[in-house]
Amino acid sequence: MTFSFSVHATDGPARTGVIATPRGEIRTPAFMPVGTAGTVKAMFPEDVRATGADVILGNTYHLMLRPGPERVAALGGLHRFMNWPGPILTDSGGFQVMSLSSLRKLTEEGVSFQSHIDGSKHFLSPERSIEIQCLLGADIQMQLDECPAMPIAHDQCADSMRLSLRWAERSKRAFDEMSKPGQALFGIVQGANYEDLRLESLSRLMEIGFPGYSIGGLAVGEGREEMFRVLDFTTPHMDAGKPRYLMGVGKPADIVGAVARGVDMFDCVLPTRAGRHGQAWTPDGPITLTNARFATDDTPLDSESDCPASRDYSKAYLHHLFKAGEYLGPMLLTWHNLAYYQQLMAGLRAAISSGRLADFITEFRGRTGEAIL
Repeated sequence: MTFSFSVHATDGPARTGVIATPRGEIRTPAFMPVGTAGTVKAMFPEDVRATGADVILGNTYHLMLRPGPERVAALGGLHRFMNWPGPILTDSGGFQVMSLSSLRKLTEEGVSFQSHIDGSKHFLSPERSIEIQCLLGADIQMQLDECPAMPIAHDQCADSMRLSLRWAERSKRAFDEMSKPGQALFGIVQGANYEDLRLESLSRLMEIGFPGYSIGGLAVGEGREEMFRVLDFTTPHMDAGKPRYLMGVGKPADIVGAVARGVDMFDCVLPTRAGRHGQAWTPDGPITLTNARFATDDTPLDSESDCPASRDYSKAYLHHLFKAGEYLGPMLLTWHNLAYYQQLMAGLRAAISSGRLADFITEFRGRTGEAIL
């Protein structure tokens, strides 16, 4: 079976469809829970699947440092290693190298850096990034790119974006040599918040030719309004027959607004990280369970949810677990948050299919108080 994408319905720029991979289908719009180091933190894989997740994300940088891609490959690949039989998408490792590593040095060939774990020295090139992702056995892989921080001057951004384009060509050549049938490599659109650079990046990536395209360099502190502005001038020019992946996004309102602008795929650590720190995302917006007002609240987070963590435990009990430092608190709240995110995606898919996305957004705005620009 080969990688493919089909659009089943549209509502304005928004689409719903299916990405087909040899390891299963991914319903879009899709949210991918982040499994940084071979695990979605505080979750059993079968419970992640039960929330409605079709695909998870693995992190090339973290897995290359520990336990190492060669070891994972020797143990049967990442799917077997972490007991996740469904599709896995891996990032390239570039963002973490730029953001987490000390004493990094960027050249045309790649980036040299020191591990944030033990200070050991490493080198990541487009070819090595693809080799790692193939050793892991990722179904969807990312080209190595540079993700510069914003704000950035136009000339500096242009140089960075064009380096990423050259790395895209090298990544594709390496992928064509190393990949297995059914795997896919996505190109990454860069260019910060400059329209001419974004469109140059996208145009060149489409000339190179990829089965999917990622939008990188956003959700890095630019704000929702600016992110949506960039999507407004980027997504209309993207290949309508290929999936569009907005990397590192995000809050529910970010996702709803991006779906309305034609984005198909998302990932973010927010629901799992928030769950470990006492914050629950709900249909009425986020709440912090450690607040004193929940100490005597015997209502569940969502009485109508199919998720046991949302339905079967009171806010007072969750408050107690966090105050007592019990592991079960982060586990239950992470489970709830991932279930809410999948509930949101299912709602978006149904709304697009029935042509009522505008009504969905109006209801979302009314319940959460979030502005969807």
